[in-house]
Amino acid sequence: MIAGVDEAGRGPLAGPVTVAAVILKTIPDGLNDSKKLSEKKRTALLPLIKSMSVAWSVVHVSPEEIDDMNILQATLWGMQQAVQQLEVQPIEVLVDGNQVPKMTLPCRALVGGDGLEACISAASIIAKCHRDSLMLEAHQKFPEYGFNQHKGYPTKAHMEALSKWGPCAIHRRSFAPVRAAEQQGLFV
Repeated sequence: MIAGVDEAGRGPLAGPVTVAAVILKTIPDGLNDSKKLSEKKRTALLPLIKSMSVAWSVVHVSPEEIDDMNILQATLWGMQQAVQQLEVQPIEVLVDGNQVPKMTLPCRALVGGDGLEACISAASIIAKCHRDSLMLEAHQKFPEYGFNQHKGYPTKAHMEALSKWGPCAIHRRSFAPVRAAEQQGLFV
């Protein structure tokens, strides 16, 4: 009954940071850090992970919450919320990274944990798939930014769109490139 916790989306300029927590009952074949898997492989693993888990949860921390708290605190808060939302309470929580959220349960941070522990790998995949899905929805609303391609990360294409169009409603205003574009007086 060990929960793995990981996030997707700390580095992007737009969209939420998404945190997942999962307790596996069976380990699906092919688990790994979501960044080391193709989109096709992650998408294929997602329903397997969910069906082979005792419990799982997903929390999206909004751009406004990120701006209010800062990205680190928003991520830690999201981790805390994701564990609290599990339908089954774990006996221990394993977190990818070097910091743990405040919680009453025993909690350990594992640097590179998403490549070491199956439950963290599973959380990594859940978080990435759910966040990518939200960014595809955002692309429908704001197609000029190309969120379907870069998912909000600061690629050359995203930086060019930000410079041309300014920030949209899902941009993180506390991030320097977004702040700079906002100061140019551009708004979508």
